[in-house]
Amino acid sequence: MFVGMYVIAVGFKSREEHRKQQELEEARKAGLAPAEMDEDGKEINPHIPQYMSSAPWYLNADKPSLKHQRKWKVDPNYTKSWYDRGAKTFQADKYRKGACENCGAMTHKTKLCTERPRKIGAKWTNKNIAPDEKIETFDLDYDGKRDRWNGYDTAKYAEVIKRYEARDEARRNFLKEQQLKKLEKKRNKKVDEEESSDADEEEEEEEDALKHDEAKADESKQMDFSKVEKRVRTTGGGSTGTVRNLRIREDTAKYLLNLDVNSAYYDPKTRSMREDPLPNADPNEKFYAGDNQYRMSGEALEFKNLNIHALQLSEKGHEEVIMQAAPSQAELLFKKYKEAKEKLKKQIQETIMEKYGNAAASVEEIPKELLFGQSEREVEYDRCGRVIKGMELSVPKSKYEEDVYINNHTSVWGSWWKDQQWGYKCCQQTVKNSYCTGVAGIEAAEEAADLMRTNIERHAAASNDRSGPVEEKRFVTWGSDTPVEEKRFVTEDERKKEEKDERKRKYNVQWNDQVTPEEMEAYRMKRIHEDDPMKNLLH
Repeated sequence: MFVGMYVIAVGFKSREEHRKQQELEEARKAGLAPAEMDEDGKEINPHIPQYMSSAPWYLNADKPSLKHQRKWKVDPNYTKSWYDRGAKTFQADKYRKGACENCGAMTHKTKLCTERPRKIGAKWTNKNIAPDEKIETFDLDYDGKRDRWNGYDTAKYAEVIKRYEARDEARRNFLKEQQLKKLEKKRNKKVDEEESSDADEEEEEEEDALKHDEAKADESKQMDFSKVEKRVRTTGGGSTGTVRNLRIREDTAKYLLNLDVNSAYYDPKTRSMREDPLPNADPNEKFYAGDNQYRMSGEALEFKNLNIHALQLSEKGHEEVIMQAAPSQAELLFKKYKEAKEKLKKQIQETIMEKYGNAAASVEEIPKELLFGQSEREVEYDRCGRVIKGMELSVPKSKYEEDVYINNHTSVWGSWWKDQQWGYKCCQQTVKNSYCTGVAGIEAAEEAADLMRTNIERHAAASNDRSGPVEEKRFVTWGSDTPVEEKRFVTEDERKKEEKDERKRKYNVQWNDQVTPEEMEAYRMKRIHEDDPMKNLLH
């Protein structure tokens, strides 16, 4: 027990030793002291953390070293060489004792022989003795044993390349011979003058079809972007489909069609460009007119209408119609809806025509040049043919309600701004959700402002005309500067003080219960309002 305690105690350092060790490490990091050497005589970088430089306890490392960080379990005899396939070592002339009874080789037994079983073995015939195989043993690691390409000779692949090149050469020669035969036939047929023009056209087409070389054939295969290749039961599981309907790389990218900064916006994340990048170009010459062209035409528009119809049905209570869950059902209902709508429209048209007659049938047909060459839309162009006005884009609406008028207002809240306050423009009120007063409210507000301005001017003129010493007055509220009002407040204060000192009241004092209007007004002004947010600052 004491020995164990002693061993444990030896492993600890005193405080002074620990301090010296810390100072030495700091000096090594600063370059003032030489670096520590490992067991191989190499310097140890002092900036290496301790958890990397300290060796594990089970290695029993007595000296500082970084050997545990290196690959120290390395077999010097390990090699990555592979078996010499088909190599033979020695070939005997006669049968040897202990050799294979079938072929006569010493490197395997009769049960492990890979040759065809002979009718009479080499043991008894002493003829056609097979040479001994070259037997090798390798110490392979975990990856070497499982490497499927270990020992593969890349030079053997040259034979595969030669075979494919020979096939391609034979194919080109065959196509060339076929082309020469067709051209020879054409020369022979040209001598005959009785051939019809139709036959000539067919032969020219055949000649154009045959005049192609192998490079064009390969190019046609590479440009087959509409082809769909499917692979089933892949290594990852399931089935995958590879659709090669990509853009041809020779075409100009959509964001390079118009380099103007103010042109159509291109979103690099979704690779979409909604608007037309070249709106003034000839529509017969440009191949791209924006993504909106595809969104608002063809099957995309039909699919959009189908979704809208499914949403409208769900809003009306038909919850069983879900586009994502049952697309076939939703499409069938939409088809029936269109048929019923068309039938009803036709029925209404026939009813109107029976009642009022068809005046369009008697009118002469309008020429197509006039019908398609004019419209009621006014568009203004400049000399270069650019649109100045008339083709403005529609302003998109937000998801919030717009132009909703309440309480008889004719404008929305926030359409009026005055004195740092928002209000309604129709009545110039700054109180939200108030009832509209119209022009009369505006006039009343202006009269009140004029009256207030007149009172202020009158009070200012009266204060300037007064004579005598100027007494300091307490203004309780705005505009109350008369001595009568001050007297009212004094009377109210005395009444409150009497109420507090009711115990000191004498026996023969008479109490007056009558309240004058001035005292009532002073009470209303002086009382505490519970809903006043500044009541704590006034008292």
